[in-house]
Amino acid sequence: MMETIKQEAIDALLKLPETADIDDIMYRLYVIDKVRKAKEAIMKGNTIPAADLRKEMESW
Repeated sequence: MMETIKQEAIDALLKLPETADIDDIMYRLYVIDKVRKAKEAIMKGNTIPAADLRKEMESW
């Protein structure tokens, strides 16, 4: 069973050191959100081939 977003956030925050500041907390939650959304996109087949990504990156 997948962990709920709330529980995943709580677990991540508990792993931070006591000295963590609000930026550390926000960054950790941001990364969790991005990884979760990426996994969902992969499961839905919303991906692009690596060759297409390389082409796009060349234009940066």
